[in-house]
Parts: sequence; structure tokens; C-alpha cells
Amino acid sequence: MLQNMKTYFLHILAIMSLLAVSCKKDDYKLNTNMKPVPALSAPVDNKYVKLQPTTSASVSFEWEQARAEDGSLVLYEVVFDKENGDFSAPLATISSDGGGVNNKLTLSHKDLNTIAAKAGIASLAVGKLKWTVNASKGYNILKAAETRTIEVERPNGFAEIPVDVYLTGSATEAGDNLAAAMKLKSTSAGVFEIYTSLKNGTYHFTDRKTGTPTTFFIDGGAVKQDGEATQTAGTKVYRLQLDFNNAAATVTEITGMGLWFAPENKIMYPLDYVSNGVWSFKNQLINFHQESWGRDERYKFRLSVTAADGTTGYEWWGSSNADNSRPTSATPLSFWELHLITNSDQYNYCFKFSSDVDTKNCDVNVYFSPDKTYTHEVIIK
Repeated sequence: MLQNMKTYFLHILAIMSLLAVSCKKDDYKLNTNMKPVPALSAPVDNKYVKLQPTTSASVSFEWEQARAEDGSLVLYEVVFDKENGDFSAPLATISSDGGGVNNKLTLSHKDLNTIAAKAGIASLAVGKLKWTVNASKGYNILKAAETRTIEVERPNGFAEIPVDVYLTGSATEAGDNLAAAMKLKSTSAGVFEIYTSLKNGTYHFTDRKTGTPTTFFIDGGAVKQDGEATQTAGTKVYRLQLDFNNAAATVTEITGMGLWFAPENKIMYPLDYVSNGVWSFKNQLINFHQESWGRDERYKFRLSVTAADGTTGYEWWGSSNADNSRPTSATPLSFWELHLITNSDQYNYCFKFSSDVDTKNCDVNVYFSPDKTYTHEVIIK
């Protein structure tokens, strides 16, 4: 019995040794011979594409299969270069769909826009990219027998949209120390804003607070790269909005803010700008309005604004609810969050003071700070 088991294990070891030798021989004799991609299929040569990187649009690059001599798997990469390039220093090399297995690459307009920017094609300009396909098997890499061009029109925006945006410069509240630069709030993909004051001096925006960041500046209604803007109108409070998707900027001066007391249809108290997007009034008496049915406590906020072209107007900021109950100690913090209201009705979308506020002196702080949800608080003194 014991002898039989020893013989069995010896047989197993012999088989494993043979398999190992066989694998080594196979590895040694790896066949990397193949023929390159014979032809490109799509898009057609000189295809024109108007890029829309903020959408889900894409371009499909397709080609005929390369053939390995032993019939095994071939991997593909699509290579992009400038129109007059020779692919020795390509702009981009991207594996095909399926992890490099498929003879097709689905490339988003956003990625194609990035490649076009690397080729030196400016925003709103039309230019051409050259492309081809590399097929590889092991260490053997062969370029396709054909190359094509694709003509693209870039949108009025940035190919590389920053993840974060900061404000710095001698005109800013934080000064020109890059490490202290003020972060803008991201309001949607590629769009940032900040409520802040500017004094006479220069200012610009960066994509980070260390090293040598990419810089941007506002020039009229546009966002441009590598430069500074100058403030010469003295100290004023602004909302600065940057849309990198469209290279657009909106500068709105905030000339005033007040607590709008709905039952009296007027500003109860103005709020002063403090810093870092904060407005306040301190230690002011708040009396509810006596109605036949009881005490009315409804309020919201009115901003006085001036657009870059000098047009003046109001913005109303209030509750997300058309009507509310008085808050209590159990009310969630979201109750006090501020929302831009397009309906300027006297009473709708108002907050309500808590019952304890009536006939008390209070502080009211409004936070349009970039590091938090826009909100406010009422503090009884």
C-alpha cells in the first residue's frame, strides 16, 4: 500500500516536471509574428466633427483586424498626432475598447477636445488630427498600413477643466500669498463662484495652492489663461462666476443685502458685508407683526445687484419651501439653507423665525461662503 502511494506521487511529480519543461519550451518559442492592421474603417478620412465636450457625444474609430501568424490574440492602440506629425512623439495613445482587444475605440468628445488642445488647436478654431492604429503581440508592435485625419472644431471652453479653483492676488481678501488663496465653490460641472470683496490691485485664479499652478483671469465676459485682472474701482463686493465649459465669466456687484420682513413688505434691517462671503447685522430688536389672526414672522433676504453692463436689480433668497412652520430645537439645519427664488411674491418661500425670537435682540448671519452650503443663522442675544 505504502509502496503504491510512493509510486503514485512519483508519477505526479514526473508529470508536473514535464509540464513545467513544456511550458518553458513554449515560452521560449513564443511566436510574435503578425501582419499589421491592413486598413482603417471609420471615421472616413477628413471627417468633420463639431466637438461638444459637455455632452455624452462620442466618435467611433474602427479598423480591420490584424492577423497573428499563430492565430492568437492581438492588442490595439489608437495613436493621435498633429496633422503634420509622424507619430514618433504622439499626442495620445489610447487602448481600444475591451481593454485593447476590440478593433474599435469609442472616444468621447471631451477626450478628443483634450487631444485637440494638445495639438495647439485653439478654442472656437478648426484643425486636423492625424490618427492610426498600432497592433501588438508580445514585444512586436506594428503600425497600420493606413493613416487618416479627422477635422475638429473646438468649443469656446477649456479642454482641461480644473477640479478646484482658487482666487489670489493683491486685490483679494487673502492677499497675494498663494498658500492662502481662497477656494471657489463648485456649483455644477466646470462652473465655480465666489462671493468676496476686491480692493484696488490685481487678482487671478489658480487650479492649486502649491507649486506652479495653471492661472486664469477674467477679461470682460471671458475666462482666459495666463494673465491677471486689475481692480481699479476701489473696494467693492462681488459674485465672481467662472464657467470653464464655455470660457465665460460673470461679474456681479453686490451693492446691498437686507432682511426682507414679509408682513411689512420692506427691509427690516440691512446686513453689512464682513468677509469671506459673510453678511451680518448684530444685536437688533425683532418684533413680529401683529395681524388679526396672530403674530406674523415671515422673512427672506433681498440682494441688490449690479451687472457688468451697469444694469441694476434685486435677487431674492429664501426657503426651498413655499410655506413653512416655525422652527424648533428639533428642526434640521437644512431649514436655514438659502435658495435663489425666481418668484418675488411678498410671502411665498419665506422662512419663519422661531417663537423665541419675538421681541428679542438678535444677530443674523448670512453665509455665502465657498466652504459650506449657502445658509444663515439667527442668534438670540
